[in-house]
Amino acid sequence: MVDADPTPAGQSLAIGATGAGVRDLHRRLEDAGHPVVDDELADGRFGPDTAAKVARFQAERGLHEHGDVDDHTLASLVEAGHRLGDRHLYLHAPMLRGDDVADLQLRLGGLGFDAGRIDGIFGPDTARALRDFQRNAGLVLDGIAGPDTFRALRHLAGRAAGTTPVAQVRELDQLRRSRPELDERRIALGHFGNCGALTAAVSRGLRNRGANVVALDHPDDTTQASTANRFEAEVYLGVRIEAVAAPEVAYFATEGFHSEGGLRLAQRCAPAVHEVLAADLGDADVPVRGMRLPILRRTRMPAVLCTMAPPSSVVTATAELAEALVGAVADWVANPADSPTD
Repeated sequence: MVDADPTPAGQSLAIGATGAGVRDLHRRLEDAGHPVVDDELADGRFGPDTAAKVARFQAERGLHEHGDVDDHTLASLVEAGHRLGDRHLYLHAPMLRGDDVADLQLRLGGLGFDAGRIDGIFGPDTARALRDFQRNAGLVLDGIAGPDTFRALRHLAGRAAGTTPVAQVRELDQLRRSRPELDERRIALGHFGNCGALTAAVSRGLRNRGANVVALDHPDDTTQASTANRFEAEVYLGVRIEAVAAPEVAYFATEGFHSEGGLRLAQRCAPAVHEVLAADLGDADVPVRGMRLPILRRTRMPAVLCTMAPPSSVVTATAELAEALVGAVADWVANPADSPTD
């Protein structure tokens, strides 16, 4: 598949769009298993069926399901077009991304070679795990996944089937060995444009408990993730307010892998948020969702994104929500490997 992007970065496709970008979108949707009805396909038109198929793809990929094609959705469509064996995989600048990389990481991790998180990004951890595998398999030690490496991985596929990737096991072990106090813990606190008062209150609460907090307010997910990684944060807590009916808390998860720390932090944040917004939610729980949102995928530490809603209730309960989130983080730091649902 050609990875040329006919849609300029920052420009989304939505109902009513036509042209080369839409025709490319239709082709990629079909390749991903979501073919569009013939009349929209023939006209090169972004109609209701195209929007519905985009939303299905977004749900399948752990993205927000709005039916428009933004930069993140288009990048995910491009990545979905890569199958293991389609191309050589190796450490490159910029880093190679795709479903083939995620498949390679999952296979290596299932065999005990720590490729890091299964994020579909070929970085130094994946390169190191690949070379370790080649050494153990008696292959040419070149750090390039080509036909011989793919053949060896497929030959050993039965051994890795159903096995928890080693990166996930190690993350849980690191959580068990971490300090149980908030004092001097490095926390990245991010927000996306419309909840500065809430995140400022959360930041004060965490700092009052001794945490070392870096506040992130850049609108771009990648920039926030890069800053959190450079800060060497031990946890990322993201907050946004959306004009939807109910809140949710997301952590990083993909096929065959999830962040153990992110899941457990999300499981603490969700009931804390529910307790504050119970009047709006009634008996409905705040859902905890494993997603592949860019901010969760690109941060290298346990991370959650708390979507707060409805906006009017969030504004009214800012102080209470801040206290609830600070308490959830403190509870997680005290017992990060424990699942509150067990």
